Amino acid sequence: MKYTLNQLQIFLKIVQTQSVTKASEELHLTQPAVSIQLKNFQEQFDIPLTEVVGRKIYITDFGREIAIAAENIINQVHAINYKTLAYKGQLTGRLKIAVVSTGKYVMPFFLADFMQQHAGIELIMDVTNKNKVIESIENNEVDFGLVSILPQTLNIEKLDLLQNKLYLVGSTKTKFDKHINEKELFKDLPLIFREKGSGTRQTMEGFIERNNLTVLKKMELTSNEAVKQALLAGLGYSIMPLIGIKNELHNNELQIIPIKGLPIRTTWSLIWSKGKRHSPVSLSFIAYLQNEKLQIIHEKFNWYEQY
Repeated sequence: MKYTLNQLQIFLKIVQTQSVTKASEELHLTQPAVSIQLKNFQEQFDIPLTEVVGRKIYITDFGREIAIAAENIINQVHAINYKTLAYKGQLTGRLKIAVVSTGKYVMPFFLADFMQQHAGIELIMDVTNKNKVIESIENNEVDFGLVSILPQTLNIEKLDLLQNKLYLVGSTKTKFDKHINEKELFKDLPLIFREKGSGTRQTMEGFIERNNLTVLKKMELTSNEAVKQALLAGLGYSIMPLIGIKNELHNNELQIIPIKGLPIRTTWSLIWSKGKRHSPVSLSFIAYLQNEKLQIIHEKFNWYEQY
């Protein structure tokens, strides 16, 4: 057999995602490239690894056994790399972070210099919604989570990073009176919501409830980027984080609509389970953030503080 490490990694990702398409997205490869590697890998075995029924791929029992072996091999390769770097005196290991979807505009700036300083660290960052971030923390699947609303059911520790500001946002095609009555505005304003489990949706619904507003729900979308594209197309309006619309505001494609009670202010916080036994990598990252946080905010988010 002449299978490669690359084929093992691709097959393992297909098993984990149950999809060639999703595997290609997560591996940043084209779908045909992943399909070819799966075919080449399969040809080395007399027993099927996968079955395709309709348009869905299923992993056979034999395929799952091979996936377990592949994961063990990949982990051993990582261990060899880590030991080599550790022997050279470099900080090594994995850093796993689960990030709420809007946090993808925040977290990379707090990671960039740290990762450059420590080439032996492998970063695994899952961008998802708030509920799944909390679930990852609860199940001890990650080192840290980044949220804008702290969980009430978990005993956690936290490090606050950056203020989160949410405004009512829409396209620039319609002009609004600065003194408009919010109750009258929301009654006829088609609103776009994030999906259930999203921290942005929770914040938006809290604002509507606190102000006893009657709203017209237009649609529900599963990512901040999808909401932004819908706003640009003129499909409606939404209460969304300022952090994700920098370019659109600068290019006069989106506008902030002045409403009493906005912006809503929360805080992006890095959280972890209280009493968690941190790895040397995690401890080093916490120390780095404590020392460099203010400088990062000054350098990378100066525009943000102007709103």
